[in-house]
Amino acid sequence: MAAYILADVEVTDPIRYAEYRRWASEAIRLHDAKILVRGGATERLEGREPGRIVVLEFRDVDHARAFYHSHEYGKARAARAGAADMNMLIVEGI
Repeated sequence: MAAYILADVEVTDPIRYAEYRRWASEAIRLHDAKILVRGGATERLEGREPGRIVVLEFRDVDHARAFYHSHEYGKARAARAGAADMNMLIVEGI
């Protein structure tokens, strides 16, 4: 069953965040994730205003977890420190 990583990102330092994106893109490629949404325009219908929205599709939850805990994505997380606040979660598909 497919799984998705959903992220709602508030970028606080765009220059430093560019380094995060570089490492994250490499990790996404290496872990065969499919980018479904990456920072497109949003329209708030209810609740708080979202930040930058990202949706990644993985083969299953185990692959999504492997991506998040990978050495490659660890480099991205380290680069993101101080550059963005992120809310990220894994969701199982149906």
